[in-house]
Amino acid sequence: MTDETRAPVTVIGLGLMGQALAAALLRAGHPTTVWNRTTAKADRLVSEGAHLAPTVGDALRASSLTIICVTDYQAMHELLGANDAELDGTTLINLTSGDSTQARKAAEWAKQRGAHYLDGAIMAIPPAIGTADAVILYSGPQQDFENHKSALDALGTATYLGADHGLASLYDVAGLAMMWSVLNAWLQGTALLGTAEIDAATYAPFAQQIAVGVAEWLPGYARQIDSGAFPAEVSALETDVRAMGHLIEESEAVGVNAELPKLIKAMADRAIAAGHGGEQYPVLIEEFGRRSED
Repeated sequence: MTDETRAPVTVIGLGLMGQALAAALLRAGHPTTVWNRTTAKADRLVSEGAHLAPTVGDALRASSLTIICVTDYQAMHELLGANDAELDGTTLINLTSGDSTQARKAAEWAKQRGAHYLDGAIMAIPPAIGTADAVILYSGPQQDFENHKSALDALGTATYLGADHGLASLYDVAGLAMMWSVLNAWLQGTALLGTAEIDAATYAPFAQQIAVGVAEWLPGYARQIDSGAFPAEVSALETDVRAMGHLIEESEAVGVNAELPKLIKAMADRAIAAGHGGEQYPVLIEEFGRRSED
C-alpha cells in the first residue's frame, strides 16, 4: 500500500499557480500527474518527474486525489464535464477562485457525480507555494480534509475552516477587503503627505506603526460585534465623524481625492442618524451588513 506521504496526486490546470502546486508535490515525493490544454506548460514539470496525461479523464483516473486550479468555475465544469471525465470515488479539491455560491453549487454538482469535494482559496503568490508562508484555506467535510492532509501540507499551511463549502471563498474575499482597505488608506495618506514633498518611503514606517496599532484593536472590537453591544470605551462615533470631516477638508484643501473618506463618513452619518452616535466605531457593522439597495 502506498504511504500517504507518497500518495499520487493529479493537478489539472498549469497556469503559474498550477505549475507551482505540481512542483511542490513533486518536491515532497508525490507521484504527480498533470494535465493542461496547452501541453507545453507541462514540459518543465515532466522533466522533473511529472506524468503528462493525454486527457482529463486519464488525469482523473491516475490518482484518487485531484487538485484543480483553472481560470474560473465555468472552466472547471467544462473540463470535468467531458465525456471521459469519471469523478466517482475521486476527491476533488478546487483551488479555482470564485464566490461562495459557486463553491456550494460545485460541491453539490460533485456529489451528484459521486465525488468528494473540498473548496479552497490560495492566500499566496506562486513562489511561496510549498512553504509555510503559503496559507491555503479549505472548506468542506473535515474527513475529506484529514484524509489528504499530508498532500495538502506539501503545498503550504493547510487551514481547515469548516464544513460549509463556501467558507474558503468568503474568507478569501474578506482577506481581500482587508488588503485593499489597508493599501487604499496608505495611498490616501501618501497622497496627502506628497503635497508637502514627503515621499512614500518616509511615510511608510509611520503607516506601518499605525496599521499594527489598529490591528491590535480587532479582538476587542470583535467581542463588541459578537455581543451586539458597543460601549464607547475609546471614542464615540460622533467624535470619529468629526475627525473624518477634518480628513475630507484637508484632502480637498491640498487637492487630494476625497471620495474614499467621504464614502466612510456617509456611512457613519447614517449610523449617527439612526441613534448610534454615542457608541464605538464597530457599530458601523450594521451599515456594512446592510444590502446596498436598502
